[in-house]
Amino acid sequence: MKHSTIKNWFLAALGILALAVSCVDEPYKYQIASGVPEVYFIRPAGTARDTLLTGAYMGNSLCIVGNNLRSTYRVLFNDCEAVLNSSFMTDHTILVEVPNVIPGEVSDNVYLITKQQDTVKFPFQVLVPGPVVSEMSCEWAAEGSVASITGDYFIDDPNVPLTLTFQGNKQAQISSFTKNRITFQVPEGAAAGPVTVKTVYGSVESAFHYKDSRGLLFDFDTDPRLKCHGWHNALFIGSDETSLSGNYLRLGDGTTVMNDEAWADGAFSFEYWPGDWDSPVTYADSPRLTELVDFTDWENMLLKFELNVPASNPWSAGMMQIIVGGVDKITGGAAGATDIDGNTLAGANNTYFNNNTLPRGLYQPWAGVGSFDTGGEWITVTIPYKNFVYASDGTQASGKLTASDFSSLTLFVWKGVGGIECTPIIKIDNIRAVPNK
Repeated sequence: MKHSTIKNWFLAALGILALAVSCVDEPYKYQIASGVPEVYFIRPAGTARDTLLTGAYMGNSLCIVGNNLRSTYRVLFNDCEAVLNSSFMTDHTILVEVPNVIPGEVSDNVYLITKQQDTVKFPFQVLVPGPVVSEMSCEWAAEGSVASITGDYFIDDPNVPLTLTFQGNKQAQISSFTKNRITFQVPEGAAAGPVTVKTVYGSVESAFHYKDSRGLLFDFDTDPRLKCHGWHNALFIGSDETSLSGNYLRLGDGTTVMNDEAWADGAFSFEYWPGDWDSPVTYADSPRLTELVDFTDWENMLLKFELNVPASNPWSAGMMQIIVGGVDKITGGAAGATDIDGNTLAGANNTYFNNNTLPRGLYQPWAGVGSFDTGGEWITVTIPYKNFVYASDGTQASGKLTASDFSSLTLFVWKGVGGIECTPIIKIDNIRAVPNK
């Protein structure tokens, strides 16, 4: 009992000693200083030490230089608080990022506030960038319909209101907006082409085009515009009350089942394979898509199309494989035939894409959310061609595409991982290849 008591007292003494040591063994621990900070100047963070700033854009990293800066507890740019990290604060410098928030009240000052609420102000202007326009919810939205544009720095000012203008000088009626989204009504008489967003801080023209017909491959309307050319006739190409702009392509009939194992090419595929049975093959009636669009710079191009998935038949299994291939991989005529350029043609087959060699694009909007639909509305889908790097099973393909591989197009909803069995209806219109800027 006596030995136990001594042992317990000894352990307790060790604990007290350890605590005492821990309290004094942190000589470099950050501590807020007393007094009031003093600002000499503000420069960019990094190596530009001889550059003095009077203003900076939101999100820029700065170095505040002065004295007794460890007495700073808060930093505000106008009325927007910055995030302080004590690891980047010394007596003479504070590294800080300008808040990425539009000021509510503009004073053109930065404020350094101590824990005792003493405040030091220093003249500094937060610069707001001009608007950035990224994409439109549906690039083929009908006149009079409601659509939205996403981007950044959409700012309204009493003296210079936020405006959105279509070609033909047709200004949209804006119903609501945030810093990143504008919701509006497409004006009557809006012409095809880019749109312009203007704010008090500048204006910008969109890279995308409204009613974009650049690089149009399939609109399913214009005769003799290409429709389908392969083993399967399209399940449905036509128009109804849900049409966006005339005829559209439909994959799925609302009853055919799609799951991770399904191979339902009759209901869920679209094939365009160039070339016929003439000798030599001339492509007179079924041209190579490379004759319609220049794919030389394909890695800096985008595949776009409009999509409509009704809520009654959501999509929750199978990925849309977007498959391209040159005439050495797939054509509409006989294998071994020769074309007018002396190429030996692959002929019609379904083996060229059923491997892990040929890169293709994959579109699987239900992945991560379980089920996908557009509520019966049309949206624009954008897939960069540089992302055509996948094999049929979703892994990295071993091959590499060239510009000549874009002579054909096959859409096939097939495979997928972790899908939920469904009977989807997938409507597609205006398939096009456009530059990404």
